[in-house]
Amino acid sequence: MSYIRFENVIKVFDNQTQALKGITLSVEKGELVTLLGPSGCGKSTLLRCLAGLEPVTGGRIFLDNYDITNLSPKQREIGMVFQQYSLFPNMTVEQNVGFGLRIKKMERKVIRKKVQSMLEMVGLSEKIRRYPNQLSGGQQQRVALARALVMEPKVLLLDEPMSAIDALLRRSLQMEIRRIQRSLKITTIFVTHDQDEAMVMSDRIHLFNMGGIEQSGLPAELYTRPRSMFTASFIGHNNIIKAADFNAVSGQRFEGEHIALRPEVISIGVSGKTNGDMRLKGTIKGSIPHGNVLRYTVDCGNITLDADVLFDTSHIFKENQEVYLSFPPDQVSTLQ
Repeated sequence: MSYIRFENVIKVFDNQTQALKGITLSVEKGELVTLLGPSGCGKSTLLRCLAGLEPVTGGRIFLDNYDITNLSPKQREIGMVFQQYSLFPNMTVEQNVGFGLRIKKMERKVIRKKVQSMLEMVGLSEKIRRYPNQLSGGQQQRVALARALVMEPKVLLLDEPMSAIDALLRRSLQMEIRRIQRSLKITTIFVTHDQDEAMVMSDRIHLFNMGGIEQSGLPAELYTRPRSMFTASFIGHNNIIKAADFNAVSGQRFEGEHIALRPEVISIGVSGKTNGDMRLKGTIKGSIPHGNVLRYTVDCGNITLDADVLFDTSHIFKENQEVYLSFPPDQVSTLQ
């Protein structure tokens, strides 16, 4: 039995706006699951319903095989970290992290031990006497994380906790959160609109779209095998082409309205020889560098494809040069 279960969860605001349209999904114990999607798709609303901060309009929520749908937030034993750090400015790091334990009237000695242990885990034991305004944004977020974890919750909820942090620090914090989550084996649900962040951190991803789940699966599954136009356009960079146009150029017969083909699976060469791969003749129309990758735009008649090639200054294709594109046919995804 799954550790967390959402069964046909519906949320309607103001009797008219349906934020969640019958969400059914499960989370296994110890997993880090990401709810991914654009703003307004319902991912944060589902998180707040699990935390008890929003009542559901319909459906049920189970935690550890117990129906928590109508329990108050404090009865659910769930820790939550928000985008806003919400630290008490007049309290030190130690006081902020131990605040919940003091509310529970734990012994001072026990509180001190738990706080020190948690601050060591998040790498802030040397900042124990500092105040929030003496910390960087990343350090403040780690204090907020420690404050949630020190309560030993059954589940940890992270609602876009790194969206206000610069890109370089964000990557470091992603790895830190993943390390802590695995070390504690705590069941975690992470909300983000950043597909790269979701790919790096998740055991499983649920992609949300307009109050429903568009596609669920392992990160690699969503990346390599999108099943819909929305998934293909939201995760990674896909060439999305009308199937009829692609079939006319390639001589294949892919079903459906559209197909998706990732740029990195396409090779570029000057030979028309085949080795079992599909080959299309085209003309280079331009190129744009993306770090260590050069993305070529290639005109193949009535379709245009992007192809990613490792940046090699000794072999760069020129504009208007005729080339051949090749790729395995099983890399073509048919979209619903």
